[in-house]
Amino acid sequence: MTTIRDVARLANVSVATVSNVLNSADRVSPELAARVRAAMEKLSYTPHAGARSLRKRSSGLIGLVVGDITNPFFSDLFEAVEDAAAACGYLVLLCNSNERSEREEAHLRMLRTQRIDGLILAPTGAISMNRASLLAQLEVPVVLVDRAMEGLGYDAVVLDNRRAGFEATQHLIVCGHQRIGLVNGPEVLRTAAERLAGYREALLAAGLGFDPALVRDAGFRQQPAEQAMAELLALSEPPSAIFATNNLMTIGVAKALADRGLACPQDISLIGIDDLPWAAAVSPQLSAVAQPVRAMGEAAFDLLSRRLAGTLSGPGTTTVMAPRLVIRRSCGAPAPGKPAHVD
Repeated sequence: MTTIRDVARLANVSVATVSNVLNSADRVSPELAARVRAAMEKLSYTPHAGARSLRKRSSGLIGLVVGDITNPFFSDLFEAVEDAAAACGYLVLLCNSNERSEREEAHLRMLRTQRIDGLILAPTGAISMNRASLLAQLEVPVVLVDRAMEGLGYDAVVLDNRRAGFEATQHLIVCGHQRIGLVNGPEVLRTAAERLAGYREALLAAGLGFDPALVRDAGFRQQPAEQAMAELLALSEPPSAIFATNNLMTIGVAKALADRGLACPQDISLIGIDDLPWAAAVSPQLSAVAQPVRAMGEAAFDLLSRRLAGTLSGPGTTTVMAPRLVIRRSCGAPAPGKPAHVD
């Protein structure tokens, strides 16, 4: 087993210097710290969790703040983070911002009092004047997941949302659709903005025009998605296919269609983002763009643990994960004529 003495010998420094680097002591020069971290990386050295806890009075707690715990994406993300953390001896404090900046800020203040060792954050899309300051006051490593933030220098793990939007829209175009409705989240959220960009790019690549009348912001929530679908069906030229950009909105869209007696894909095609177990259990089985949720959670914790161990330093990195198109039975050729006009 590699020891701290092996690291010190390879880096040609004292054991005390290695210890200081592990404990983020300011008196270690950047040059020496870089040499020690390079030695740890080469030797695959991971500090003993129990010993570091005693030295740093570690709480053994990791904070996880998600946007909406009713969204299965975030509950699956929590499970992945918790499993990875438990394997390393950490407990996870789960907080739900409910996509509200004031609640997110309250959670960050609370987590500071709990003396967490690190934080994984899916930030809200709402403007927050205090978020950057509150994150800095935590004085712990922070990893962003699902949603990145520019300019703060944190590690981030995100989906290639532009590609997800492109692939979903392209699939509907290949099926023969030209009027494709988009039920999306708020554009202030980078995930929603990038999925919209992918949607537009797919239309452009197929020589189809972008019609803003076919786009609705349903806030990534089920109830607003039902209303958005009703509005799209009420258009003089309703869409023949719908792309919903998360699982809750897919449910809302499907409910609105069912309430009006419209079937997929006979009357209208439907594809969503997030491939959850129920997507293959309903009739018709729903086509979707799958996110590698578990891999995203594991990657976020891996980055955090490496920051905590001191084996990863320097500016934050962004890990972009690929989506996967899952084709089932909810998408098909456009129905003859137009979908029924429903008020």
